[in-house]
Order: sequence, then structure tokens, then C-alpha cells
Amino acid sequence: MAIQDKNAKTGPRKLLSLDGGGIRGTITLEILAELERQLQERLGAGPDFVLAHYFDYIAGTSTGAIIATCLSLGMRVTDIRSFYLASGPAMFDKAGLFQRYLRNKYKDGALAQQLQDVIRQRSGEPEATLGSQALQTYLLVILRNASTDSAWPISNNPAAKFNDSAEDYCNLRLPLWQLVRASTAAPTYFPPEVVTVGKEEFVFVDGGVTMYNNPAFQLFLMATLKPYRLEWPTGEDKMLLVSIGTGAAADANAHLSPDQMNLLYNASSLPSALMYAASNEQDMLCRVFGRCLHGGEIDQEVMDLKGDIGPGSLPGKHFTYLRYNADLSRQGLDALGLPHIEPATVQQMDSVKYISQLQEVGQAVAKEVDLAHYQAFLQL
Repeated sequence: MAIQDKNAKTGPRKLLSLDGGGIRGTITLEILAELERQLQERLGAGPDFVLAHYFDYIAGTSTGAIIATCLSLGMRVTDIRSFYLASGPAMFDKAGLFQRYLRNKYKDGALAQQLQDVIRQRSGEPEATLGSQALQTYLLVILRNASTDSAWPISNNPAAKFNDSAEDYCNLRLPLWQLVRASTAAPTYFPPEVVTVGKEEFVFVDGGVTMYNNPAFQLFLMATLKPYRLEWPTGEDKMLLVSIGTGAAADANAHLSPDQMNLLYNASSLPSALMYAASNEQDMLCRVFGRCLHGGEIDQEVMDLKGDIGPGSLPGKHFTYLRYNADLSRQGLDALGLPHIEPATVQQMDSVKYISQLQEVGQAVAKEVDLAHYQAFLQL
């Protein structure tokens, strides 16, 4: 199914949003694998069923952009998981000692090559672009344009203002792998990506250092607001928004002392600090504008924002909302039945050595997937 068919279809719209978080995207994949399995079984679909058949619009930031692109290309979650397991260590290829301390911890060559290979293989095109017909869903990738100091939520919507094929700046001509690579260019982790748009060159970094490391609410806006030129109908029974995180830990720096907060510490911790704050804000907005049927506590003050949340909420909810995420604190891991996993080993974005433990965390969270929450949306 091409995206034109997605736009022409009738019935409820189904949106999927995937957070950034480096190799912790492994957690996301385990949750998606269980969702794919349950949907395939409930819908009576054959072995060729993929989540691109179910969701209409998929968004991702950073590692979420990699997964979102693979899903939109029609890959099964098990195949994406195999890609992460095989390619994860190569993606985090350590830079030289001098470069590591002054610029970034990892080289970008291996990551760029891995992205080019998987996109070329799945699309069947020498260099698939954002406008590739191999993409089976609407796709949103979040980047930050460092040259203009602005967030760039970029989609393959043919009707979008900057996707006009008659214009030099048409985003649909941009190489898909390069946009995904740019979305993963977390400062201090990977070098930035230079992308030529029309006649101009821009320097891009990870979309996680915008307000959209969790792109869920931005995805809702781009699917419904008139300036984005889709204007899909809203309502609890007309739109489903599923948001999946890569784990968080409120006590990640519980033993931090002031003298540890030197220049290097602040530089390396800034991306994760921004991602955590942005993720919570997007999650909270979704619970205010949507009817939240599943999701853990945001914090100890607002709790999970289910049910009646007072006059600050909207009288009519715009969508049904589900949020899956892992608490990677000691308390959270114990609650998931994982007392043998040390929080420090799964809290870092580059914990490639502990990818099997990240899988365990994802599998534990995946037990929360319940198709009773999808009751109004169990059709293709």
C-alpha cells in the first residue's frame, strides 16, 4: 500500500510514535514485536503481516527514526531486531582518543553505511529518497537544523509545503538514509550531518535535542492541522496514537556530587537531560489532548493523568492514547521482575555491551500490551 492509498482509506487513523534513546531502541523493538504478534493473531493476518499494514503514520526521532523508517519500508519487527543486534556494535564505532575528547565519542562511517545498506536492500533502489514509493506509510523524521537553530520535523507527505516537486528545495528528493543519519547525530556521541537542500547546505544534529525526542504530540499536529495539509479527523474513536519510549530513570544521577559537574560532564549529560524533559512534556500533552488508556506515572504530582483530570483538560478528547515505557531505576527494574539488572548498565544510550539486558527490559514492558485498549481500532 502506497501512502496515497493510506490517505484515501476510510475509517480510524492509527499513528505510531517512537522516542530517541540510542541503543535503548532495543527496548522499543521488543514492545513492537509483541504488538505485531498480537495484531497479526487478532486480525487473522498471514505471515506477511507487518505494522506498516496497520499504522497510517509513523514518526521517530534518532534511534526511533531508524526503526520508524524500517517499519515504513515494510520490515517485520523481528528483522529490525536482527539488524540492531548485528549492527549495533558497529554503529557505535569509537573515535580516536583525541577526537573522542574534543568532538565526539563515535565515528559516523559505520552507522552511515549500515543505514545505506538496509534502506537500499528494503527499497530496492540505489539511493531511496524521502519520496520513495517503497515507503508504505506516512513517515515523520525529526532533525535539528543547527545552521538555522531550528527543529525540522520532516515528512514524506506529498502535499506538504516543502515537498513540492516543482521546487528546487523539494524535501522528497533528499536521500532517506542521510535524513535518518542526521536524526541520530546526537551531540558528543556522533558528528553532525551536512545535507544539501536545494542550493543550500545545512548542518543537522540529532532531533533529540529539540522538544521532539518523543515526537508523539508533534505527530498528532502534523496529521491534523491545516498547515500540514492532511487534516485527518479527530476523536476518541477516530484516531489512535501509540507512543513508545526507550526507558527513563528519575534517579539516574542520585549520587551525583557538585564537584563532578565539570565541563566534560555537562557536555556529555546534556543530550540525555534534554531528551528526558522533552519526552515527559510530549507525553503530558498527549494525555491532556487525548484519552489515555495506558501509561505509567509521569511524575509523583500529576501521576498518570487517566480519567477526569479537571477543567484544564479538554471536554472532548482528540484521540485515544497509549504510552509504553520502561522505568530504568532500581525500583522500576525490580517492579518489572528484573532485580538482576543493574540500572547503570541499561540507562546509557550507548550500552551496546548490555543489549541482551535491554531486550529483557523490553520484553518485560511488552507484557503490558493489551489489545483490549485497541478495541475501536482492530481493522486494517
